[in-house]
Amino acid sequence: MINIQRSFKGEKEAGKLYLVPTPIGNMQDMTLRALETLRSVDVVASEDTRNTQKLLNHFEIKVAQESFHEHNSFEKIPKLLDFLLAGKSVAQVSDAGMPSISDPGHDLVVEAIKLNIDVIALPGASAGITALIASGLVPQPHVFYGFLPRKKGEQKKFLEMKKAYPETQIFYESPYRVAETLENMFQVYGNRQVTLVRELTKIYEEYRRGKISEILLSLKEQPIKGECLIIVSGFSGRGETEGVEETSPLEAVARLVEEGIKPNVAIKQVAKERNLVRQELYAQYHNL
Repeated sequence: MINIQRSFKGEKEAGKLYLVPTPIGNMQDMTLRALETLRSVDVVASEDTRNTQKLLNHFEIKVAQESFHEHNSFEKIPKLLDFLLAGKSVAQVSDAGMPSISDPGHDLVVEAIKLNIDVIALPGASAGITALIASGLVPQPHVFYGFLPRKKGEQKKFLEMKKAYPETQIFYESPYRVAETLENMFQVYGNRQVTLVRELTKIYEEYRRGKISEILLSLKEQPIKGECLIIVSGFSGRGETEGVEETSPLEAVARLVEEGIKPNVAIKQVAKERNLVRQELYAQYHNL
């Protein structure tokens, strides 16, 4: 059955569910409409009430909060729906950026739509899009994936399924795992162009643009802290290391090692690119 929502026309007894974006670092990125909405609603459903309280205090907003995160969403969604059906309005916020991205907001949206409750999204800060448009990589088309699987095997399996995608890819990553993730990307994707972004909109905002091997080397020389995004160029339909055949396999491995790639990773990558037997190249490199 088709569902038609006219957000600002007509009268409904139910309240409205507002999806309100919050700053990803810089408080000045809070929009006037978002502030007005937070002041007008009856309750704010917050991923972390302590974080949201800092935001509310900063803008001198007094409104009740309801804790709403991935660990309590099953019990909280019925409560929030009852609140909305009683004619009260709810603003749902995440810790940073757009709601429903890496938080349980989507489940609440789906259940609200089933009950014919108006769901109104406000535009605002989004880390993925913000990083993408300044990355220097092709912004359209793009694919946003959020966080990759943490385990190495699962992560590489995921990347194998995505390596032929032509779209620019956007990932979130922890600074503690970013080097290992880039190593895995190098093994699966080859030496693609990437942009590593950290601390968006904050005083230490930084963009590192270059080949994966170059970014890895820079991480060894200058480790990073803070929240990260990895923007990866899409598959171009050809080898990701042009001119590689101009050097011998051993020279190619040595060059990658100089750029910061682990020897065994470099051997595997060169063998894959040149259709060589990895074990034989390994033996040649290590003089076995």
